[in-house]
Amino acid sequence: MKKLTYILLGASLVLGGSCTDLLDRPELNKVIDSETSFWRNDNDLRLYANDFYPNYFVGYNTGFGVAYTPLRGFNFSDDFTSENLQASMLGAVPTSGGGSTSATPATLRLEHMGPNWNFYWVRKANLMLERLGKEAQGRLSDEELNHWTAVGRFFRGYEYARLVSNFGDVPYYDHTIGSDDFDAQYKDRDERGFVMDKVYEDFQYVLNNMRVSDGNGYVNRYVAAALISNLMLFEGSWQHYHNLDKAKAQKYLEMARDAAQYVMDSGRWNFNSDYKSLFASEDLAGNSEVIFHRTYDDALTIRHAIASYSNGTEIQARSANLDLIKAFVCSDGDVWQNSTVDGASNFRLQELVKTRDPRFEATFMDTVNAPAVGTRVYAHKFAGREALSFIGGAYPPKWGSSTNTNDAPIVRLAEVVLNWVEAKQILSENYGGAPVSQSDLDKSINAIRNRPLDAEAVAKGVQKTAPLMLSKLPNDLGRDGDVSPLMWEIRRERRMEFVYEYARIQDLRRWKKLHYMNFTKDDYKLGAWVIGVKDFGDKSNPGKILPAFKDRLQVMKSDGTIVKYDGTNDAEMEGFYVAFGFTNRLAVTDRNYLSPVSIGLIQAYEDRGYTLTQTPGWE
Repeated sequence: MKKLTYILLGASLVLGGSCTDLLDRPELNKVIDSETSFWRNDNDLRLYANDFYPNYFVGYNTGFGVAYTPLRGFNFSDDFTSENLQASMLGAVPTSGGGSTSATPATLRLEHMGPNWNFYWVRKANLMLERLGKEAQGRLSDEELNHWTAVGRFFRGYEYARLVSNFGDVPYYDHTIGSDDFDAQYKDRDERGFVMDKVYEDFQYVLNNMRVSDGNGYVNRYVAAALISNLMLFEGSWQHYHNLDKAKAQKYLEMARDAAQYVMDSGRWNFNSDYKSLFASEDLAGNSEVIFHRTYDDALTIRHAIASYSNGTEIQARSANLDLIKAFVCSDGDVWQNSTVDGASNFRLQELVKTRDPRFEATFMDTVNAPAVGTRVYAHKFAGREALSFIGGAYPPKWGSSTNTNDAPIVRLAEVVLNWVEAKQILSENYGGAPVSQSDLDKSINAIRNRPLDAEAVAKGVQKTAPLMLSKLPNDLGRDGDVSPLMWEIRRERRMEFVYEYARIQDLRRWKKLHYMNFTKDDYKLGAWVIGVKDFGDKSNPGKILPAFKDRLQVMKSDGTIVKYDGTNDAEMEGFYVAFGFTNRLAVTDRNYLSPVSIGLIQAYEDRGYTLTQTPGWE
């Protein structure tokens, strides 16, 4: 298959789609903003828009980059525990931050994972739209003009949705600002609802005007609709659960539902791929579930390091806790306490992979692993199964260092259907929408559960999870009282599906459940059930635990008693693994839902005689 290379403004990126072959194109690497030499045709507009791609479709990033990546970037939520003190959310207003650079921040606030106070990408989109309204007039056909306007409005809406998700109220600009227009440059925040209504208008235009196909590797109406379903679900549910504007909540949720429905009704994608293949394949172009992906290619020196940190050897500082493990349903579709599956109450990793939903086995190793230093539950979701065969030896480049070449899914069908069914359920429970039917569950959650299993999973005894039935929803005693049984199961499905991906911390924020991060239950400091002499045994001294675990290894018995290994009580070291030195984080408060702007930014406004309002709670 041929490869398509984007030559970008200062960065190279390869992106792919799942439906058509990649094509070779001539190199174009310079934008000249001139009436006579640019803004003339599809190629000019495509070249200009290429710069957006590495900012919004990061995938596995490149080299050792971690911003916006699964596993290395998104590893902060109630699902994961580290040793010693748990990382805390922001406790004070930062002294600096914000600016005009286009670069993705090297480090991002863990609880938000979005852009800094930075309007570079807004300006870039506005510049594109202005040129389309001037220089491109008369040069492009109506179809071309409508499509590229939709592209510009899509990326502007995308950026504003991310800014709003981080900061709430932000200044809104729908045109470029002159260098001497200080009133506009230093305007105060616009209200969140006003900004998101503008985003809504942009997205409406996109859904009506973007091309259904624009060639492989470029955004099209289906890709945009899938992402719009994510962004509108976030904002609609935020408006609802944070008790803001219920009319806006309904409007945004309906757009999330309808955008997802558009993708689903196309029939272009289905669940004919096993779960593991979504994250560890060398080529996602033919994967029937992947709507948009980023391609990595050794020959083009476009590589990443995410698979390396999933290879069984590299350190994972935050690893899955018992609260997450218990959230996985058993293969009969029930919670472990009520399951009829043989061994459902056995929390040994070797047994969990056989009794739980197949995504558990595809996500985690089935043995206790020391590099998962928090709880010893190691995620190998993003590396191929064969990578584990190199533990203790030399890894090939594809599974070691920063030379990994497995493709990264950007948008996949599972996200779309889960956005769809959740939006429908919120609308049904609160806004007079049609109730979610069994047919709806079959098109969404149950379609996901019916994915095929790969041969190695089958050999381990993994079985597909039974369908979720409206007539027999699980009775989970841990369910929050303010969440209906069906909504609880929809949320559980997202939790199982998106482990170490973007979703969990964002879900907690929009559901107004950030208090889960306070880790008030024992399960947050525990891992799977371990047997000391088997899992930490000294091979040179059978029946004994390695001396290095003396005074470090602790287990919690079923009755809640904690036992520490003292070098002599080897036989007693059986129970749930206790994260070494576990100490809870600083308490989460309501102000942590949004990010503050820095003292330096507020001072910059004051120096010009203007006022920038601080984020509520951070004054």
